[in-house]
Amino acid sequence: MTEEELQAALPRAMYVDEAHWAVEQEAVLFGEWYCAGRVDDLGLGHPKRVVAVDVAGESVLVTSDEDGALHAAYNVCRHRGSQLCAPGQPARDAGSLRCPYHSWTYGLDGSLLRSPHASLDDPAAFALHPVGVETWQGFAFLHLTPEAARPLADQVAHPSEALRNYAIGDLVTGQVLRYDVAANYKVLLENYNECYHCGPVHPELSRLVPSFAGGGGGLDWDQGIAHREGAWTFTMSGTTDRAPLPGLDEHERTRHKGDLAYPNLMLSASADHVAAFVLHPRAVDRTEVVCTLLFGRDAVADPAFDPSDAAELWHLVNQQDWAICESVQRGMSSRAYRHGWFAPMEDDSLDIRRWLLPRLGHHG
Repeated sequence: MTEEELQAALPRAMYVDEAHWAVEQEAVLFGEWYCAGRVDDLGLGHPKRVVAVDVAGESVLVTSDEDGALHAAYNVCRHRGSQLCAPGQPARDAGSLRCPYHSWTYGLDGSLLRSPHASLDDPAAFALHPVGVETWQGFAFLHLTPEAARPLADQVAHPSEALRNYAIGDLVTGQVLRYDVAANYKVLLENYNECYHCGPVHPELSRLVPSFAGGGGGLDWDQGIAHREGAWTFTMSGTTDRAPLPGLDEHERTRHKGDLAYPNLMLSASADHVAAFVLHPRAVDRTEVVCTLLFGRDAVADPAFDPSDAAELWHLVNQQDWAICESVQRGMSSRAYRHGWFAPMEDDSLDIRRWLLPRLGHHG
């Protein structure tokens, strides 16, 4: 096979260059709906709550008001720029938002309520800078350029259709696995989008799903990927005492499905649970990953609920993925690297170019 028969991957700078990282933050991560995590896990499942979340380097306040409706704004007081809430703290109860510097106070919807010793002719002009906020299937999505936002439904259209029977919005968190990965977030997305690596990197997973070991070509993700005989879910044994999720079709009760919503939500659906990966880009070469294992509400409420069979497999597979992604990042940082190549069976991973380049003003 010649170079002419291979497809060139994204150039080196898009993974390692700080200047490009700044451009991508602005054009892509701040210009698309960004998954912040599960609403309940953020602590916003009840009225009158507030939390500060990090969106690729920008601190954003997300609140639930008296009626439980979500609002979002930049964590920046309109007076002198102080942050209203300290980043990294858990969600807390709040009836309003008071700046710790000069006590300017805002409603949970971002409106200015009080500006001590400063009489303003138009208080509405001093509301917090708004951030778009919407929900999908129990996840909170934020848009840092809300005036330019397309409908969230467009961005999640493919997973909405592909995973519609799993009723992800009705599932609840059974376990959370957290990782700090020394790699660009796009390396993780591309790795997720192909199974060319599954044979050499994931021997245990390939024994569970034998077709994964064959290079990843020709996999029918619409119908789902079959497990080995006698197995039907993602656990070390391939089975579990938990029942399949209600509403699945005959294929989904015994097969595995996967999908993603760019830029930072990856979903892997098994018959009894869904693994949701939220990627939080922290730097050009660092990504925080929150892997949430979602189960049926009744299963989690059972006093005998134990997610360890699923968590054991996912933690193993995750560690294998993150190690190889970090190896890729180190290799991409070499002066010898210019860009990679896509083999024919990696066609799905070409999606990163189709998605990313138009948002950066490229056309190919």
